Amino acid sequence: MPLRKEEGSTRSRLLHLLRTRSSCSVSELSGALSLTEMAVRRHLHAMEKNGQVAVTVVRQGMGRPLYRYSLTAHADEWFPKNYAQLTLDLLAELEEEDEGAEVIDRMFQGRRDKLAERYEERMRHKPLEERVRELALIQNGGGYMASWERTEEEDAYALHEYNCPIAHVAGQFRQACHCEQQLFVRLLDADVERTECLADGGTRCTYAIRPKTD
Repeated sequence: MPLRKEEGSTRSRLLHLLRTRSSCSVSELSGALSLTEMAVRRHLHAMEKNGQVAVTVVRQGMGRPLYRYSLTAHADEWFPKNYAQLTLDLLAELEEEDEGAEVIDRMFQGRRDKLAERYEERMRHKPLEERVRELALIQNGGGYMASWERTEEEDAYALHEYNCPIAHVAGQFRQACHCEQQLFVRLLDADVERTECLADGGTRCTYAIRPKTD
């Protein structure tokens, strides 16, 4: 169920406080946010259930134990990231070095080969249609929003990707697109042609897949 606007705002403020203060008690959060302790506990319980918050029991000499809340590693995804720009900056720096372009090519090819080795077993002894289906599952696991379909052409298929998690990189370093196509050729053991590409302004990446011809 999506959060109401006010819930999302309170949750964001809680995340910010816990990020900047390391750990807090309910009373500390209540005072900082001008909320009742009951309201704070309700949000913390939901965040703990989602894996964003962990609670630590602090034993005191007298009285009841104190409960302190802190963020888990899972909460890190809620904070701004700039991985794409960092990757682009590093690749651009490398490109300016002597033989930098060749090194970048080898890096993308190395990534292609590692992915192929990781997934080849899932393709083994399967007919082409099942390999295409398996490839869509693999790509969906990587965030590509992939789907596949049979086409009107006999024994031919189309694989569509509606999202590209590395779009910023692929737009500047087309080796990413070329190596993806080569990866698909290797995994499917088929002829694979890219007919539409997000990096070229398309609405999706589409691959036409046909049995290998001699």
